[in-house]
Order: sequence, then C-alpha cells, then structure tokens
Amino acid sequence: MMNKDQEKRILLSHGSGGKMMHDLIAGLFREKFSNEMLDRLSDSAILSGVSTKERELCFTTDSYVVNPIFFLGGDIGKLAVCGTINDLAVEGAIPLYLSCGMIIEEGLEYKTLEKIVNSMARIAQETGVKIVTGDLKVVEKNKADKIFINTAGIGLRKKGLHLGKEYITIGDKILINGTLGDHGIAVLTARGIFQLETDIRSDCAALTPLIQDILNLSDQVKFMRDPTRGGLATTLNEIVSGGSSGIEIHEQDLPIKEETKAACELLGFDPLFLANEGKAVIIADARDADKILERMKKHPLGKDSRMIGEVVPDPQGKVVMRTGIGSHRIIDMLVGEQLPRIC
Repeated sequence: MMNKDQEKRILLSHGSGGKMMHDLIAGLFREKFSNEMLDRLSDSAILSGVSTKERELCFTTDSYVVNPIFFLGGDIGKLAVCGTINDLAVEGAIPLYLSCGMIIEEGLEYKTLEKIVNSMARIAQETGVKIVTGDLKVVEKNKADKIFINTAGIGLRKKGLHLGKEYITIGDKILINGTLGDHGIAVLTARGIFQLETDIRSDCAALTPLIQDILNLSDQVKFMRDPTRGGLATTLNEIVSGGSSGIEIHEQDLPIKEETKAACELLGFDPLFLANEGKAVIIADARDADKILERMKKHPLGKDSRMIGEVVPDPQGKVVMRTGIGSHRIIDMLVGEQLPRIC
C-alpha cells in the first residue's frame, strides 16, 4: 500500500501562481533551499555577498511556457525578456544582463524561431539589456510544446533602498499603472477555443523607465511587485499573508477595460485573477502617493494609473474589496488558476 508521499503528484495547478503553487514552494523548495536571500521570496534575490558600498546586485530567473506562443501584443520571446526585466525592475534594479535558455521541439519551423529571437533582440536593444549567455536543447517531436524559454537576469540597484513587505505600514496607499487582465484575455483570445473576437492586446512591456522615474521622484515607495500569474488578487494576498495588517481595495477605482469585463462576464472569469505582463503594484506612503500617481500618469506606461486602495489594520492577513454599493467581500487566493500556460 502506498503512503501519502508516494501518492502525491504534481498537477497543472501547482504551477499556476495560486495557493497550490505557494504551498509547494513553502513546503518543499523553501524548506530545502532556505537561506537569507531566498527566504525574502521577492521577485529577485539581492546578492549581498557580492554587492559594493554603493550598489547591490540583483539576480532573477523565470521560465516561459505560454500557449499559444504568439498573441496580440506579443509573443513568448517578448514575454521572456520583459518578464525578467520587470522582476528586476520591481526590486529597484536597472537590468543589465540576461541569459537565454531554449528547449525546442523537433519540427519547429525555422522562421518561427527566427521571429521569436528577433522579438527578444528588439526588446533587449530598446531597453539597453544585453543577452550574454544561453543554452539550446532540442527534444523529440511531441516531447514539448513548440518552445519553452528560460531567462535569468542580473541588475544593479542603489544601496539603501528600503523595498520589501517589512516596510509596509497601515495607511500606505496602493497604486497600479494601468488596466488589469489584458494579457490574460489576449492569450485566451489567441487560443481560439471560445470564439472570442476582441481587440485587447497584451500589456507586455518592460517597466524599468516608469519604475526608475518613480524611485527618482520619491523615497517613500515601500514595495513593488508585478502581478503576473494569479493577477492582482494573488499578489495582494502574497503581500499581507501572515502579516499584522490587511489590504482594502475599492471596486470603483479598479482600472479594467470594458472589453475585458465583457469577456470575463461571458466566460465566468474574474479580472482580478487574470495575468498581467506590463503592470506593477506599488505601495507607497500616503504622504507621497498623490505625487507618485501624478508622475505615473504622465508616463506612457502609466497613463491609466489609479490609486486602488490602502493598507488597513483589519482584517489581518486578508484582502477585502469595498464594492460599488458599499459592502465588503473577501478577495482570497485561488487554489489553482483560471487560465494555465499564461506566461
């Protein structure tokens, strides 16, 4: 008879960004790999052992398995470069170097690969990031799904930045730089399984210029995170999980396109849980929140920015939404995710 450990299997939901993934990370990877840099569970590790008096070295990695590999507003190559850049950017770092690892399925058309590589090269050039090392593997037909990409990134940030959950206090304001769920709907539309016809483009973009602009304006930014898998709701739950404060967001202030709302209502999705690839959740001291929001709105990547809520004393460790009619509802973390293979 099998014991419980032998019966366990990894499911698609374990990689979706929801509660199952977080439980797997906490119960296996964090427990076995635990160290002072990993235990922060931030988007990038701050490599204190190789930092200088003025700069800190940031390091991150991510893998991309999106289906399909091309969608309105981007492709798997653009996604890989922008996603890794953003993981560094929300730690306050300026991305400098990327690696590129590819696992390609036998039979992939050369012109398809070339298009993806061209996309990566274009974004790297536009952002001033250099792709300096890589790896290539080809597996037999039907042993992968066209192409998977891993990118790792290195960046530098000014020493002395106080970014992290530990700096968040009650009364801090929560901002986001634009509309929610666009990437999720763009990828879903590209799959063609629901016969959706929308013009919604993925928000896939490199956020370094916007974020550096904010950090140069104010030293009162407490925390930043890009709400990718699991969307805004999952990111906010990650922030307050196990903490002594909560978060309240305001339904009427959430920036969501009407087309996205309509698609979600039709399919039974919640835009708060849909992936984004060009958004940053920013938590800042209330004293500077208005001027930060004003500066964000002046930037091309932040013209639809909104202040969507604040950090509150209760309920501790929870995210609540004040609805348009004045009631409150708990916004919990999904066990899995609405859409797999989204990034």
